[in-house]
Amino acid sequence: MGSPAEEDYASFEERVGRTVYFDNLSPQVTESVLRTALDQYATVKNVKFIPNYTEPRNSPQCALVELDSLKKVKEIILVTAQHPFMMTGMPRPVRACPAEVEMFDDHPVKPGRKISCCWLDPRDPDFQIAKELKHITRRHASEAAFIHKHQMEEEKNLSDQQSLILKGNYKKFKMINSIMADGTARRLARRYHLRVADD
Repeated sequence: MGSPAEEDYASFEERVGRTVYFDNLSPQVTESVLRTALDQYATVKNVKFIPNYTEPRNSPQCALVELDSLKKVKEIILVTAQHPFMMTGMPRPVRACPAEVEMFDDHPVKPGRKISCCWLDPRDPDFQIAKELKHITRRHASEAAFIHKHQMEEEKNLSDQQSLILKGNYKKFKMINSIMADGTARRLARRYHLRVADD
């Protein structure tokens, strides 16, 4: 039997193993929406949205969803990969993968691990490495912003296309309902010797 810190960390790792990370969720998705979508496959124990302080409020969001078993995690990831996530009747390409320790802001300190920080002198060899990491981080942020803008444009085009198809289908349904109600369908059926069900 280990120390209390080791037991806490082992319990935390077990919780991580039962958690699914969802990405590219619509800003309209709430905890109840996620629970409703996933309850048919597994028991949802906890839902936690990961705040993004660097992007606009209408940006896609991420969430950590804790399930009741490790087996269900694999099942949910497979289902998400095979079927689009439906939101207000429209599909959205949501991504799902196993959660990782670094995704949790409340994770305990790993027993035996120590982190130390210090200021670097410009003459230190590691100073150049730190500068390169800083430039890479800025470049990554710029690339991510460009990709996000492109993705939002594609999603708007998809949404417009789906809305157009939905309106077209509604007009067709309305026209069919109209010709059934005013007797046009029955008259055409008699003319061409066809049978039309009353319902």
